[in-house]
Amino acid sequence: MRLLCKSLFISIFILFSTTTFAARLLQPAGPANSQQVQTGLHSVKYKLNIYDTPPAFGEGLRIASFQNWGRSGTKQAMNANFKQLVTMVKKAKQYGAQLIGFPELYLPGYALSPQDAKNLALTKNSPEIQKIQKIAKQYNVAIVLPYAEKAQINGKWKYFDAIAFINNHGKLLESYRKTHLFGIAERLNWSAGNGPYNVYKINGFPVGILNCYEAEFPELSRILALKGAKLIVIPTAADTYWKMYNGQWTDVRYPDISKLLLPAFSYANNIFISYINHAGYEFLGKDFWHYEGNSTVVDPHGKVVLSADKDQATLLIADVVPKYYGPTHPENANYLRDRRPRLYEELLKTKVKFDGGHVYPRYPQGEDIYPGFPK
Repeated sequence: MRLLCKSLFISIFILFSTTTFAARLLQPAGPANSQQVQTGLHSVKYKLNIYDTPPAFGEGLRIASFQNWGRSGTKQAMNANFKQLVTMVKKAKQYGAQLIGFPELYLPGYALSPQDAKNLALTKNSPEIQKIQKIAKQYNVAIVLPYAEKAQINGKWKYFDAIAFINNHGKLLESYRKTHLFGIAERLNWSAGNGPYNVYKINGFPVGILNCYEAEFPELSRILALKGAKLIVIPTAADTYWKMYNGQWTDVRYPDISKLLLPAFSYANNIFISYINHAGYEFLGKDFWHYEGNSTVVDPHGKVVLSADKDQATLLIADVVPKYYGPTHPENANYLRDRRPRLYEELLKTKVKFDGGHVYPRYPQGEDIYPGFPK
């Protein structure tokens, strides 16, 4: 009997230890909380880590990061998200914020079919973007607004996972197009941008932007830091498990990089990072996305200044002021200053020994078909 029990225990243990079975157990089952709980999670919680007064010109920024329960996939959803944006800009201004950022594809929502992406895409000079420029000017707050962009390139319409970076005077500094697309679903929806990775000054303070998956490439935050950025704002749509384009669930959940990579990259580049995610659920037909939440602000020493809960709509407001942080090393050692770029030519090779030998596809300058695009 003992032998039988032992064998049964071992069999169950092996079953539970398999990656696929474990993933199935952890897949989100859809929102099942009570109405009271849902109402509470949708209600915006405010978290602050600020000084007596907003940073002076050139010294830093008071930034707001809005983690939202979003709506997705329809004109009605986009209108509701627009109204929510106006409300959050007003709220951020009440706390003296000088910049506010929103999650990836905030305006249309992230959960989009290829047809949704086309239907809800806007040109960068569309009336909707111009309205948001006026809001930025009216409230004297810079806005980092992720949206779906469409643009005519060589006579054809192309669609991009984009971010409109609008300064506090209402000027559109850039419509940044995501350069590193994640997975097949994004490559079905979007063309890829090709940079460059620009740095702009808000309140006299240098700010760069990246988009979601790009946060996980150390080269990109290093480029922005070398260009002088002291803050990188990173909208994202990081979820848990999801159903892929082929109808199968992912076996591995998306990593929560807010606790691992972002502190490391902040420390390595001596910069602040604001990482802004969705919370809760978005729906696409019968499928749904359950987001990680955990929006965060990290300081140049790799410490989390402020963070949101997983499922709670939250407005984070934090002051980022470099002069309040000392050096990370004795004798003023500094990762950026102590680099030896001539030794790093290996990083630019397109044929490498990684994974038994790998060749990075070469494609013409300006080509927007991302390597691995399923065509």
